[in-house]
Amino acid sequence: MKLAGFLKAGHTPTLLAAFLYFDVSFMAWVLLGPLGPFIAESYKLSATQKGFLVALPLLAGSFFRPLLGILGDVIGPRRAGLCGLILTLIPLFVGWRFISDLHSFYLVGFLLGIAGASFAVALPLAGTWYPAEYQGLAMGIAGAGNSGTLLATLFAPRLAQAMGWANAFALAMIPVLVVLVVYALLARDSPKRPPRPAWQDYVSVFRQADTAWFCFFYCFTFGAFVGLASFLTLFFHDQYHLPRVRAGDFTTLIVIAGSFLRPVGGWLADRIGGYRLLLALLAGVGCLLFAISSLPALPVVVTLFFLSMGMLGMGNGAVFQLVPQRFSKHVGVVTGLVGAAGGLGGFLLPSLLGTLKDKVGTYGAGFLLFAIAFLIAAAVLFELGRAWSATWDHNFATRAGVFNYREMAKALVIADEA
Repeated sequence: MKLAGFLKAGHTPTLLAAFLYFDVSFMAWVLLGPLGPFIAESYKLSATQKGFLVALPLLAGSFFRPLLGILGDVIGPRRAGLCGLILTLIPLFVGWRFISDLHSFYLVGFLLGIAGASFAVALPLAGTWYPAEYQGLAMGIAGAGNSGTLLATLFAPRLAQAMGWANAFALAMIPVLVVLVVYALLARDSPKRPPRPAWQDYVSVFRQADTAWFCFFYCFTFGAFVGLASFLTLFFHDQYHLPRVRAGDFTTLIVIAGSFLRPVGGWLADRIGGYRLLLALLAGVGCLLFAISSLPALPVVVTLFFLSMGMLGMGNGAVFQLVPQRFSKHVGVVTGLVGAAGGLGGFLLPSLLGTLKDKVGTYGAGFLLFAIAFLIAAAVLFELGRAWSATWDHNFATRAGVFNYREMAKALVIADEA
């Protein structure tokens, strides 16, 4: 794959606009995570309450993503993105001026889900400009906007400590407003954008088993990424007794891996196939979470989280290399559904970690549970290769790297006998 060919194939200003939109939206979406230790201290929250507070925006993102995706199909992704940015300002303003109790935070957390819904617009906005052979890289670059987490984890604790957590909400409005202007100037809808889907198109996608499978796997890769990004500041503060700003710094370091390796995952998926890459990554993350569940010394656990987040970031890129191979005519619809599943996975991780901490007394039990779940997901994907190699279009299956392990084993036996 040549860079010159990639640049000529699509529309770079729109790709940049999609990245910035997703980046600043992601910052707003996970903002309660790095502010969590400050809020928890103010309201004396339990581990369960902490987990639910930082998880609520992720669950709300699952609710809003299909809605914003449908809006993008109706009015175009550019206009839908403008709506998303404007609406994102509302919970930030409420968090700045009108917070009075824990239930007020729940309202803000729910409305921050609008920012999480940006995924359903940013990826189709960028992806429809590029042909199939560049989808992994284009989707990876646009999806690298999850680096907005870095803005939240790096700056929000410092601003909260210096100026109070309420003013951190106010200052978060500034980059959203800047990106709103830039997005309006740069973003353009692709002339190759598919026509608005009819309702039967949505119904037909829902009926496809592969839609559910993509949702299932993205629930693991993106769900674990965003769930950890939201929860790790609280985790480091509670488990290792780090100061709140230092806990945010360690989270920032870890999130860097997932954010910047997502395009690498898309690039690798274009070269070796998203199926093969995702299979290796799910198994790898499962093994790393097993090690994390023992709650080792701080330098060790930070290293393990760094590797895990890097794999999760690449896994996100791998999933979205698969989507256009299987659903080339319904990328926008499926993207919204798959993205919603990612938010659901993000909700489950911090919620369960907090609940199990209160029930069992350790965060290790939660990480052990997720380690087992990742290994099961890898086994399921391994088995799915048989069905996909038989039912997918041959060219698309080849590009996705799908293989039937039983057929490969038979071929090896025949080769040995020969």
